[in-house]
Amino acid sequence: MIASTSPTRPRRTAAYAAVAVLMAIGVSLGAGELMARMFLKDQIVLFPRYHAAADYGEYRLRRLRPDTEFWHTSRDGSWKFVTNGRGFRDTRELDYHKPAGVVRILVLGDSNTEGFEVRQEQTYAAILERYLIRRGIQAQVLNTGVSGFGTAEETIFLEQEGLKYHPDAVVLGFFANDFEDNLRSGLFQLTDGRLSIQKRDYTPGVALLTVLNSIPVLRWLSENSYLYSGSLNAVWELAKGFALSRAQAAMNTEMAVGSDSHDAYPKTLTLQLLQRLHRTCQEHGIPLVLLDIPWVDQDRFGPSVPPELRSLFEHASDAYIDGAAVLQDYAGLVDLHVPHGQRHISEFSHLAFGAEIGQRLLSFAGFSVPASRPHQAHSSPQSTGLLPNLRISQ
Repeated sequence: MIASTSPTRPRRTAAYAAVAVLMAIGVSLGAGELMARMFLKDQIVLFPRYHAAADYGEYRLRRLRPDTEFWHTSRDGSWKFVTNGRGFRDTRELDYHKPAGVVRILVLGDSNTEGFEVRQEQTYAAILERYLIRRGIQAQVLNTGVSGFGTAEETIFLEQEGLKYHPDAVVLGFFANDFEDNLRSGLFQLTDGRLSIQKRDYTPGVALLTVLNSIPVLRWLSENSYLYSGSLNAVWELAKGFALSRAQAAMNTEMAVGSDSHDAYPKTLTLQLLQRLHRTCQEHGIPLVLLDIPWVDQDRFGPSVPPELRSLFEHASDAYIDGAAVLQDYAGLVDLHVPHGQRHISEFSHLAFGAEIGQRLLSFAGFSVPASRPHQAHSSPQSTGLLPNLRISQ
């Protein structure tokens, strides 16, 4: 007689095997996380990307995910990010309508402007707002910086969205990698030496990030796991490098740019984007302040705008601030860039830049406080009832 086999035995065996596999995967990931924390913790940054797509007129670009709180962490510290309903790094809800008596400053830029490795209240945008308020101006400074943005995206954002906030001045934070970012985005190109629109949709990685950030466990890992973040960061940088290589190849073939003009093309593209942004400001009677945010290499730092473009950048703005010159006297006395991590500008540099921009706005750009309400350094607008009086020289 042949013994019968219980039908539940194969299922039970398969279940045991599945549990064993899951346990092995869990142990492997745990060991990997432990190794990453032991040997790579100082090199890996936990800087999760919370990007979402936004439609601005005919364009579709990135923005910070609205109404979101998240943390960035590196060996230098941890920093909390809070975004409002517009996707700005701000706790306030800001409408297009500008209240009477309010002076609005629109700040454009990338991760340095957004405030990577800086507390939210210490970004140069936040410093600028407090600087103006202490001088009797009822200011609202909108920090619209988005990590990864270049001049191309900033120009589109200003034209399609930023002007809706009725800014009285625009501040553009320019950084050295903007040249590559403008080429990589492919939003604009030079056709016969003139700026032309190439495409209207640029949301790199947003579809993937939307999926990853919708899964709670992956969101938690992005802010807490060195293994997960290190792996995702590596893939992200590879994708960025591939996109840049593809843009450079297109520049050499489709745009027939010779090798002798390989470096000149991104510079010319960026300059014409800046000129377009400046013309937009001029058409609306808005002064443009250009902040040249310095790069850093070990202990050296310098301006992001190359010397041969300095005068052209100055002419494409109403006030040009050489960030490296602003910080020069403090070199060696205080950290001008965050020592480790991704080495963004430090809180001290944000402080210096916010005050410098405020001084330029009060003098060069034509901001003034009424003579009947002089500046009171130790009083707040709430306690003194100071109201702003903005005059922009035409």
